[in-house]
Amino acid sequence: MPNSNPLNVYKGPNSVRDYFDPDSAPPLPLVEVPDKLNPYRGDGVRIYAKMMTMHPANNVKAMPALNLLEKSVVPGKTNTIIEYSSGSTVISMSLVSRVYHGISDVRAFLSNKTSTAKLRLMQFFGLDITLFGGPSQPEPTDERGGIRAAERLAEEKESIINPNQYENDGNWKSHVRWTGPQILRQLPEINLICAGMGTAGTVTGLGMYFKEAKPSVFRLGVCTAAGDRVPGPRSFALLAPVEFPWKQAVEHIEEVGSHDSFSLSLNLCREGIVCGPSSGFNLKGLFQFIERRKAAGTLKDLANADGEIHCVFLCCDLPYQYITEYFDKLGSEHFPSITNEALTKVDLYRYDEAWERDAATALPLFLDLKRDEQDLSKAVAVKDGTTIIDLRQPADFEKFSLPGSVNIPFANPANLSPFSDPAVLEALWLNLESHFKAPSEGLVALLQGKRILVLCYDGDSSRVATSVLRAKGYDADSVRGGFRGLSDFDVRQVRGDAIIPNSQGAKQGMLTHEVELVTPS
Repeated sequence: MPNSNPLNVYKGPNSVRDYFDPDSAPPLPLVEVPDKLNPYRGDGVRIYAKMMTMHPANNVKAMPALNLLEKSVVPGKTNTIIEYSSGSTVISMSLVSRVYHGISDVRAFLSNKTSTAKLRLMQFFGLDITLFGGPSQPEPTDERGGIRAAERLAEEKESIINPNQYENDGNWKSHVRWTGPQILRQLPEINLICAGMGTAGTVTGLGMYFKEAKPSVFRLGVCTAAGDRVPGPRSFALLAPVEFPWKQAVEHIEEVGSHDSFSLSLNLCREGIVCGPSSGFNLKGLFQFIERRKAAGTLKDLANADGEIHCVFLCCDLPYQYITEYFDKLGSEHFPSITNEALTKVDLYRYDEAWERDAATALPLFLDLKRDEQDLSKAVAVKDGTTIIDLRQPADFEKFSLPGSVNIPFANPANLSPFSDPAVLEALWLNLESHFKAPSEGLVALLQGKRILVLCYDGDSSRVATSVLRAKGYDADSVRGGFRGLSDFDVRQVRGDAIIPNSQGAKQGMLTHEVELVTPS
């Protein structure tokens, strides 16, 4: 298998086809597991991860998908592809069908017990999904299951094909065609190959390949422990109806549980070998087998002349679609805690810098000067169509407030900024959300159709309030710095629509009508 594209570049009208084609690309990476993750390195065991995740489809099922569709699609006749698949196979088929065959109608039949994350992933790739009740992994021959339903539909219409990964030899032969030769080319000194058993296509193909190409390679299969579930592989009992020649391909089978599978793949991910739970499943099966041979004193029987044992296991897919399952299976002790986690449930709305205004810009939009009014207390009034909300405590509001403002006392001067103290932010946001979610008739009259300005002590609480009000559909702004921001302007002179800092005011001797707004020191 010559490497015809060492720079991994794809150009021209068939660029994406070539990108997907194992014969046009360098071999998928083979990465030795670091010693810290290999408890048997001292015994001469070297362990390598075959990164099937590095194919453009990001999973081991890309090889069967390529091979199955190449041999099943009838040009000019096939326009629909149906496959019973828990995710990886049918996602790979959806990509390959478009890239190679121009077919976009790919339908997934699968269990109703499939996770929401996986269902969304399949929808993301454009798959038409039909769910089936009953066992999550039905027997291929069960007339009540989705596997047979897909077969029947394909039998009814010539335009529909069901590649059927469970019975089609093109599944396992794809690994004879591509995966096995890649591994042997990359690691001629290989002593053991390990793969999980779901459809049994991967382990059958690798086993049959190495049985002929290098018979000394030990062929290890891994099944799920009875009653336990790992995404992808099956229990030994469910392999009984599988017609692939897996019994000829495999020399020994280990059974592995879900906790070890998720835990080991988590460790691999954190050390840079990013993979899903079935990859940890394969590695755990390998560990169990090595420990079994070590205890029996037969481990060295697998070694090369130099005493080293080179083992390869497959990394089958990526972890991202299983994130929720990692937390469910392993528990919180496997993951760092989140500081201020309570904030995930509050302060949920967007902020915008445009909603936070300087005092000199904001106040003229909300305050009106009545030039003919001699009573200073009446000379400045809130403009028509506007509302000013003051979040300070009642005592401070009584001492001084902007004309026409309304007091809703949610801010406390004794508290830190809500952006400095998560508990303050949580309490403030919950109060605001409750208050404005179902406002009273009187409050609605103040808010509906009005331009709203929100003030507080330092501007931060009013910024949170503005976010909440905007989320409810109100036209709200806040004053940057709050009343402390106002105090930066010791005296304001109101002239028409402008509020001008004292430094820009009238020169001595000019005759002007002035109204001073003085904030408390």
